Order: sequence, then structure tokens, then C-alpha cells
Amino acid sequence: MTEPKTAHCLTIIAACTLAIGANAADDDLFGRDALFGDDLPKLSSPSREAGSGIKGFIQFEAARTTATPEHWSKLRTRAELGSAGKLGEGTKWKMGARFDYDAAYSINDYYPADVEKNQRYNLELRENYLDVSAGNWDFRFGKQNVVWGEMVGLFFADVVSARDLREFVLPEFDQMRIPQWAARAEYFANDFHAELLWIPVASYDNIGKPGSEFYPMPAAANVRYLAETRPERDTDNMNYGLRLSTLKYGWDVSGFYYHSTDISPTFYRQFDGPTVVYQAHHDRIHQYGGTLSKDFGDVVLKAEGVYTTGRSFSVQDLADSDGVVRQNTFDWAAGLDFTLPAESRFNVQLFQRRYSNYNATQIPHKEENGYSLLLNTKFINNWEAQAIFISSLNRSDWLLRPRLAWNFERNWRLLIGADIFKGPPTGLFGRYDQQDRVYSEIRYSF
Repeated sequence: MTEPKTAHCLTIIAACTLAIGANAADDDLFGRDALFGDDLPKLSSPSREAGSGIKGFIQFEAARTTATPEHWSKLRTRAELGSAGKLGEGTKWKMGARFDYDAAYSINDYYPADVEKNQRYNLELRENYLDVSAGNWDFRFGKQNVVWGEMVGLFFADVVSARDLREFVLPEFDQMRIPQWAARAEYFANDFHAELLWIPVASYDNIGKPGSEFYPMPAAANVRYLAETRPERDTDNMNYGLRLSTLKYGWDVSGFYYHSTDISPTFYRQFDGPTVVYQAHHDRIHQYGGTLSKDFGDVVLKAEGVYTTGRSFSVQDLADSDGVVRQNTFDWAAGLDFTLPAESRFNVQLFQRRYSNYNATQIPHKEENGYSLLLNTKFINNWEAQAIFISSLNRSDWLLRPRLAWNFERNWRLLIGADIFKGPPTGLFGRYDQQDRVYSEIRYSF
């Protein structure tokens, strides 16, 4: 992607966004999470902070993929509405829904029919729950997000909520999360917090359809994908967990156990003559993890770790009957967040996945290491610039995400940015080397 082409596409998208956005509207339902992670600064919305009633946002998003053939990969209008209230002392409720229409799947024939059907329209419930308080106990029943980790750019200890991965990890995390139907009980006593979680009917990651822009497996002439298998809705596939946390001497520490059917699929392999056939399945897994954070003034330390058993991973051994092996993994991430002069901040993270019973025919190394860098600064007339770089330390495999944000009117926000991938076809980011894109978004919140 050359600089002239990128600049040209940014100009087209910005013009298109402003033209359509003037007739639509845009911003976020419960506060604006920064683009690259939930722990970044949030913009408040005065109109949402006072009064009740219907709140939400309407936005228009445009993205143009710059690889050959250059094409519009997103022309989406999204509306998200919600309301909250009380039913009496100690009882509250919340309701929300989202509707999407993406015109990119109506104006060209670039994508397969299954992809167009999957991504042209979307109607879904968001968080819809009832809260009940009784002394030191809080109970939440219904469709809800459960956030157990908050690192920048990637998911580590945030293991409960499913995610819409049809745009990889590029959207804001609060927009990606798919709420779970759950019952949650929380106990508070001084600096101690306990959380019990039961999910009778689970939600799973939405990975889209083969041939979509960010489908996690490649398209090839001799490869076929069967429909993803989702677990039966029975007692064997219920999820449950326990999380304990405490705050002592400024250290916020938590530990958790979570037993679930994996929200992420594993692609099992078989052969049909010369054709390789894959099908996505969801393994039953156990996860043990924890988080910690400490505020040192201008520097904030955060760390997360998760040990997972029962998950399977793909291997290159053609003699293996299903193309996967079961592995135990330990994922951890640690980061420092620096507050800088002139309303700026810098974040640096290191992360690793380690396979404890490594199979030599796996594509990843026994230890997969990486890092991320983020720089954010605000300047005149409500402009904000931000860039994040996430890279492997094992190979040249990286993602660069620069963007500009402009809050040009009360409750209005304009974004212009780019997503640039580089690496080998088997890399976390390199598999999307042909999905470089420039994008823009205009949002009105109310």
C-alpha cells in the first residue's frame, strides 16, 4: 500500500462519511471505549449523563480495502438503542438492541453469497438484564457482558464474553463483545469482592463465513469448510466460574476459575480425496487465571495470566486423524501505562503464549512472544491522535493502527484511520496481509 493510494482513499472515505453522516447520526451507548482497548481514556457524553429514557448512538462506518482488487469492505450504518430504570428499591433493569445494515454487500459481487447474507443485515439483543441488591450481595440475571480482563489491543483474561470477530480485533472492544445469558452473584465486604457466574445457554465467537474479509482460515481451491458445529444446549455445556478479588495497599489483585465450552472454535481436519475439509468445533476447557494492577501516580502497572487445559490446536502432520492435538497453554501479558505532558500517554506491553506439552508439528513455536506500543495525544480543537503497533517477537508479523479523532460538535465524533497488516500467511496478523484498509466513522450519541 503506497502513501498516495492511502491518502487518496482516506480523502474518499472522509468525504463519503461526512456526506452520509450529516443525514444519519453517531456515538456510543454507555461511554466511548478507545479504539484499541477498554482501559484507554473514555469521552463522557453530557446528554447521556442527565435524565433517563432512550439512549444510544447512530453511526456510519466506511472502510476501503487497498489490496488488489481495491474494494469497499464496509459501508455500514449501525444503530444501538438502550434504556435503563428502576422497579423499586434495590431493583434495576437495563435493555438494549442493535441494528446494522452494510451496503458494501449490496453494491458489489466481491464476496460469496453466504458472506453477503451473514454480514449485510444484523439485528441482535445487547445487554438485557435485571439487577437486584440485597445487603452485601448484588445479583444480575439476563444477557450481560462479563469483563474479567482489560489489556490493550488483544484479549487475555477477558475469557467470558464471546466476541464478534468478523472484523478481527479491530473494532472497539465494547462493540465486539457478545453478551452471555447468565446469572451472576457478587459479594462485597470492605476490600474483598467475590463473583459467582453461571451461564446456562452460552454464546460463541462470531467468526463469519468462509471468504469474508477476516475469516480465520484461508480460501483455496482444494479446501472446503463445513458448517460450524455449536454445542447442544444442555446441562453438559453449561458454563460456570468463580472470581475473587481484593484491594490491598493499592494493589488490585484477582484470581478466577472458569469451566466452559470454548467461545473460540478449533478447526478439525479430514480428507475427502484430494480435498482438505475443515469444520469448526468448540472444545470443553478449564481456565485458571488472575489479574493485578497498581497505580504509581504517573505510571500504572497491569498484568494478566490464564492457564488453559482442554483446548486443541491445529498441526501440520498429515497422518494425524483430525489435524489437531490437545495442548495446555499459559497466556500472560504485562504492561505499563505512562501519563505524559500535553495530555499524552504511552503504553507498552509484553505478552506470551507457552505450550506446556508442545507438539513439534504445530505452526507456532513452543513460546510465542510479542509486544505492543501505544501513543495517544490530544491537541487543539478537540482533535486526538493515536497509534498502536502490535508485533510478534518470533517473526516479522505485525499490525499498525494509526487514527485521528475529532469531536467537532457536542456528541458528534469523526474518526479517520488505517489498519495495516504485515507478516507470513500463517502469522496472527500476516494472514490478513491483503486486508489493509483505510476507514472512517461518524457517530452521533444521544
